[in-house]
Amino acid sequence: MKRERRSADRILLILDLDETLIYATETRLERDPDFTVYDYHVYRRPWLDEFLAGCDRQFDLAVWSSASDLYVKAVVAHIFPDPSRLHFVWGRSRATLRRMSQGEDGHMFDPWDHTHYLTPLSKVRRAGWPLERVLIVDDTPEKCIRNYGNAIYPRPYEGDEADDELKLLAVYLEQIKDIPNVRSIEKRRWKELAARLAQPV
Repeated sequence: MKRERRSADRILLILDLDETLIYATETRLERDPDFTVYDYHVYRRPWLDEFLAGCDRQFDLAVWSSASDLYVKAVVAHIFPDPSRLHFVWGRSRATLRRMSQGEDGHMFDPWDHTHYLTPLSKVRRAGWPLERVLIVDDTPEKCIRNYGNAIYPRPYEGDEADDELKLLAVYLEQIKDIPNVRSIEKRRWKELAARLAQPV
């Protein structure tokens, strides 16, 4: 489930899954799930199919999630029309576990009880992609703390049928797909730019 060669002229776009492209929950929502994986009811984020189709035309695509490897592969098989087009599909085994001893408010706590996963892009660089040409889309900033210059943070998706985050994100990505160095541009206010561009003239 990977392509051996990268495109020399394309940015690598790495996509998270949970709360970014889908919402998976053990407690069913008031509507039927789009599909199930193990004990989870899974709901596609609105505009998902259009978003993935557009990204596939303009970027090299990959998936990296901190969920279990088997779960990641199962979800990918459901939402990507042709998973073989992805350059890699990585799960928790490729993430890095980080222990925290201090909260954002300065409060100290036992690091063995406070952990989260990182998706360090140094592993992607070692696989052959220059970081100037890598973007990662993830709803969890903590996972990208070592590579914030490459990250775009969408609002977490929790099943809202009126959500239009991927529609706006597609507009934004269209604007930056030819940028030589993605780390050089400000991305924290991406949604404001996308909303302006999406307004009818």
